[in-house]
Amino acid sequence: MSSAFDYLDKNRERHLAELKELLAIPSVSTDSSRAKDVKRAADWVSKRLKKVGCKKVKVVPTERHPIVYGEWLGAPGKPTILVYGHYDVQPADPLELWDTPPFEPTLRDDRIYARGASDDKGQVITHVNALEAHLQNGGCPINVKFLIEGEEEIGSPNLESFIRENKSALACDGVVVSDTAMFSKDLPSICYGLRGLAYLEVHVKGTDRDLHSGSFGGAVVNPANALVQMLSALKDARGRISVPGFYDNVKRLTVSERRAFAALPHSDRKFRRAIGAPELDGESSYSTLERIWARPSLDINGIWGGFTGEGAKTVIPAEASAKISMRLVPHQTPNEIAKKVAGYLKKIAPKSVKLTVRNLHGGETWLTPTDHPTLLAASTAMKRAFGKTPVFVREGGSIPVVATFEKLLRVPTVLMGFGLNDDNLHAPNEKMELSNFYRGMQASAYLMEELGKADDGATQVGQRVRGKRARS
Repeated sequence: MSSAFDYLDKNRERHLAELKELLAIPSVSTDSSRAKDVKRAADWVSKRLKKVGCKKVKVVPTERHPIVYGEWLGAPGKPTILVYGHYDVQPADPLELWDTPPFEPTLRDDRIYARGASDDKGQVITHVNALEAHLQNGGCPINVKFLIEGEEEIGSPNLESFIRENKSALACDGVVVSDTAMFSKDLPSICYGLRGLAYLEVHVKGTDRDLHSGSFGGAVVNPANALVQMLSALKDARGRISVPGFYDNVKRLTVSERRAFAALPHSDRKFRRAIGAPELDGESSYSTLERIWARPSLDINGIWGGFTGEGAKTVIPAEASAKISMRLVPHQTPNEIAKKVAGYLKKIAPKSVKLTVRNLHGGETWLTPTDHPTLLAASTAMKRAFGKTPVFVREGGSIPVVATFEKLLRVPTVLMGFGLNDDNLHAPNEKMELSNFYRGMQASAYLMEELGKADDGATQVGQRVRGKRARS
């Protein structure tokens, strides 16, 4: 007797060919000249959802790029999951560093190379194909909704308002997101925590024009010098952030979590070599995984001012700027940290310069109980697909919409990623392992099967997550 999993095996080539169609669309959301391509990608996703059997599909316009919504609700009394993902991608620059064109999907070494292969087109489409497989073999064991946006790479400016205005339509028992990485190629994982984000732009202005360093050097404050001194004062020699009150609300790691992190097959030496770093750095009393997953950080993301062209120009710049980001952990909030860092910078700024600090954007932290029924079902599904029990991990990055789902829909989110940390997300030669693409489809189909075993999933799952959240 044929099954959904037989169907996935038999349709591998077609599913891969369809993925290549989507990857060939340069849906770069930050590039206004690509707006038509972004819309074209939205239309492609819409048509695909209709083709697999979603009974209701809509392309919803926003102030910039559209949101695609689809649903199949043919399993009355069974749980409903909401699959979230995005069809927009990062810019492909620098193009000269790509081995093959970023929007000409290329198969090489059992991988598919293209912008969006792993982030997030390749991952989100696994769930669409899993639904198709079930519908082609007697029906899906659960109800499935899709929310696939085109603005994730620019901060999802219109997504929260859409969710807020459509809470009833989006009502579900759990959200599934595949926009993360497995711990390693041979070890699947379920992510239960994300760091948040606060992002600032700092601008220092001195004189009303650039000055000759011979005529004025030593008599005026150089904004570039002042900026560097201020930024260096944000952290001490031990890697701790020096901003007063920065750590006040940090949720500490439990002893069991530290033991679990330490038991993972992580090698600092391999990690260092993989990124080409002479040495690793950070808070001295924490391991590398603890620093990345569960401790806050502060980094300069860009710094500029004065002369940077070829040759020499002896100039004191009139102004200098920098962008800095803080990765946050529970229970820090973006506004709280942005205010504390901005306040500290203003306190230590020389009186001879004018300081402006802009809060560009932020994202909330997220942490969910690892013993929630939905996460346990996802763990079983991943084990069935990959042949190994997945480990529970955190991620150092931010997916702001996850906290939004919890806040507005009051349901758990499962982060079951099929990518790898070396997939070159946001970098040249982005790729996805074909084996992970195929197993990802199986894992999604298994998840639907596992959740379908619940007798009273809709009520029980919602009640249990609310109870656990209240106690955490």
